Amino acid sequence: MFKLIKNENEGALRARRGEYTTAHGVIQTPVFMNVATQAAIKGALSSGDLKDVGCQVALANTYHLHNRPGDALIAELGGLHKFMVWDGPILTDSGGFQIFSLAKLRKITEEGVSFNSHVDGRKIFMSPEDSIKIQKNLGSDIIMAFDECVEIPSPYEYVRKSCDRTYNWLVRCKSEVAFGEEEYRPSLFGINQGTTFPDLRISHMQRIAELDLPGYAIGGLAVGETTQEMYDTVEIVEEHMPVDKPRYLMGVGTPQNIVECVARGVDFFDCVMPARNGRHGRLYTWSEGSININNKKYKDDSRPIDELCGCPTCKVYTRAYIRHLFKAGEMLAMRLSVLHNLYHYNTLMSRIRQSLENGTFEELRRAVNETP
Repeated sequence: MFKLIKNENEGALRARRGEYTTAHGVIQTPVFMNVATQAAIKGALSSGDLKDVGCQVALANTYHLHNRPGDALIAELGGLHKFMVWDGPILTDSGGFQIFSLAKLRKITEEGVSFNSHVDGRKIFMSPEDSIKIQKNLGSDIIMAFDECVEIPSPYEYVRKSCDRTYNWLVRCKSEVAFGEEEYRPSLFGINQGTTFPDLRISHMQRIAELDLPGYAIGGLAVGETTQEMYDTVEIVEEHMPVDKPRYLMGVGTPQNIVECVARGVDFFDCVMPARNGRHGRLYTWSEGSININNKKYKDDSRPIDELCGCPTCKVYTRAYIRHLFKAGEMLAMRLSVLHNLYHYNTLMSRIRQSLENGTFEELRRAVNETP
């Protein structure tokens, strides 16, 4: 499934260029997955818009879709691809992070997690097997293992026990994936945990690597640790990740975070940041960094958001108009801004892939890091 086209291995550089084949298309890596949590991008974007901004992979969420409208209903209607009218690859998160971040009342046992839905308060129990069954109902191409997300900082002994539990849950997830119809067998990615404890991260990665899964993720980061701690953790874990399997850093991050973690050997990324920032008027540019379009200085600015951008927004609209839309409370402001930000992120990944092919990655890395 994963073809490693080029693997930089000089000094501290570990950047990789690859391809990951799914039933709904070949993913060119490194890749940024656009977050469609509830089968839609927040900001009034359609699946057709995702094509326009260069999206390769849509990421939806198990927890949210199980709550509403229900995974059984989505399965009855033909699966998530048909439901959201998206013919490209789909990755679904296991729901673990949302359970631990959104559920006010929860109880963790070796069997799974009991919690109250944040939507209607109803009691739900989710086991590793349940998470896999839900994701299978959704018809995802790549599914994530059910794991426990631990806040940073947490006591060492608790994190150690949590790593053991996450490993045991992963074994159960792998067994559940093996059940069912042979014609549909999604790719299961295991998730490395251990907060910022190097020894726990390493031992956990070594254990899950032995399960020979289609891919592996680094979870539990971008949740309160420093940027340097995140980079250090990625470097520590990368040394113990299989070379011939894709690597996914969950929930990260800024353009600088992405280019730095590509340099450290990561292939897959996702983050709500570009869409969330877009909905609040924080827009990315190639020469000025991020700008706040709500600022008064853009009131009569007739330039596009970014004169170096070819997105659907920048081809037509001015900064002055978009600022006006935000001030007027028009939904179009969010739509045009999210379109721009996602185009920027997907273009960044395209430039990263091209730079890896022609040997200019370090130049691009320097340029991204020097952008304000």
